[in-house]
Amino acid sequence: MLRLILAEDSVLLRAGLGELLDRGGHRVLAAVGDATELVRAVETERPDIVVTDVRMPPGFRDEGLRAALELRARDPSLPVLVLSQYVATAYATQLLTVGAGAGGPAGLGYLLKDRVGDVAEFLYALRRVAAGHTVIDPEVVRVLLSRRSADQPLGRLTPREREVLALMAEGLNNQTLAARLFITEAAVVKHAGSIFMKLGLDPTEGNRRVLAVLAHLRGSAPA
Repeated sequence: MLRLILAEDSVLLRAGLGELLDRGGHRVLAAVGDATELVRAVETERPDIVVTDVRMPPGFRDEGLRAALELRARDPSLPVLVLSQYVATAYATQLLTVGAGAGGPAGLGYLLKDRVGDVAEFLYALRRVAAGHTVIDPEVVRVLLSRRSADQPLGRLTPREREVLALMAEGLNNQTLAARLFITEAAVVKHAGSIFMKLGLDPTEGNRRVLAVLAHLRGSAPA
């Protein structure tokens, strides 16, 4: 069971998410409607993980994201799962770049709200983030990868390596990734090694390797 703080300005969606999480066996310590209440609730309750919308009152811009960044700055060990209505790559890269800078000691997630419709997938992502992994919505990864030109580091990857990289960014382990692509785990390891060699990254860095890879994407145009 995970102990959560949930931040969502829509009363109906907040109630729905709370019920979904409760049915999933988790405990919502506080469900709040703005970023100020989010920060206050985290300080009071000390949750296992925070789930927050990006856009919240009063400006409905990026108040939820900025609160998440503030909370991570205060406690880099706090797992945070951010929900967004749209593919906002600027938000995703900002969150992940901060996480990479902190060494990535705790889970980070960025999902589209549509993903909540698949309850099993959403709860799986929640558990992965709480366990310290990085989970990025596949649509966000697709958009980020598509914006890189051939002369940049990611342009050196083969189509299969790009598929592996995208699934790694979703937080999939080697076994699940192999099953998704219908290849062996040994092939996954081989592709991963090639990816990190081409990107000049250390493949032994565990969860931080995903943050490092996504840091390469922060040059994407804001969305």
